[in-house]
Amino acid sequence: MSSVLYDAQGPRAKRRNVIFSVVFIAALAAVLWWMYDMLEEKGQLEWVLWKPFFTGTEAWSTYLWPGLQNTLKAAALAMVIALPLGAVLGIARLSEHAWVRVPAGVVVEFFRAIPVLVLMIFGLALFSEYTNVNTDDRPLYAVVTGLVLYNSSVLAEIVRAGILSLPRGQAEAALAVGLRKNQVMRFILLPQAVTAMLPAIVSQLVVIVKDTAIGGAVLTFPDLMAAVSPMSAYYGANVIASFTIVAVIYILINFALTTFASWLEGRLRRGKKSTGAVLGVDAVDELSAPGDHVDVTHEVEKGP
Repeated sequence: MSSVLYDAQGPRAKRRNVIFSVVFIAALAAVLWWMYDMLEEKGQLEWVLWKPFFTGTEAWSTYLWPGLQNTLKAAALAMVIALPLGAVLGIARLSEHAWVRVPAGVVVEFFRAIPVLVLMIFGLALFSEYTNVNTDDRPLYAVVTGLVLYNSSVLAEIVRAGILSLPRGQAEAALAVGLRKNQVMRFILLPQAVTAMLPAIVSQLVVIVKDTAIGGAVLTFPDLMAAVSPMSAYYGANVIASFTIVAVIYILINFALTTFASWLEGRLRRGKKSTGAVLGVDAVDELSAPGDHVDVTHEVEKGP
């Protein structure tokens, strides 16, 4: 059976794919075995190194849980600020007014081109020199500032691309029935673009969660990454075990985020299925401002 994207495979192609799959699985198994053998040889799989994470709560309550709280706090603050800021910048880049479009474009391109680590270091120096922020709070402020500046610029491009991906006829039809430009954006374009943008937005939110580790590694921000060093030193050089547990926590957080986004995307798509009803004049008048009444005949209002 053929597909729109490619033709059905013949006998030779099927055999070749089977051979490639077997070779890949064998190579992957060999790499995994080599990693296991090296860890076993170095004594990194001994139970004494992993015991603190599975027996007792000291490692979790003293190191991991406080670090996880700071990671989630920084990521949540960055998301709450970056999402609306990115939406505003993305919409501003679509403005017909040059005095709005050009500055928004300069801001987006400028911060999108700077590494997030540089922005975090800049934020730390800024809060240190020109503010009275407590020394203990400066790393958090610097991490959130860097994440917001960089990710809001990326999210702005996601919003702009999502809106531009919609057919032009939808905006033209909305303008034709009397809606103003801001109403077209709020009621017609954005609701449809959100569903298309959701996977890219969630991917960027995952990046925000992971990039908090940069602050822990460089700015002494007490997040999950920063908890590895004192934890491994306290429990006897179990660096591999500590990094593994922290990596699993990051994976679970991001998996939960992407799972929720997939559920939300499916729900939005199901909720936007058309009922086939004809939109009448009264429904259009509810969206349009006073004085923007559309001259539509009584027959069109009733529909078939």
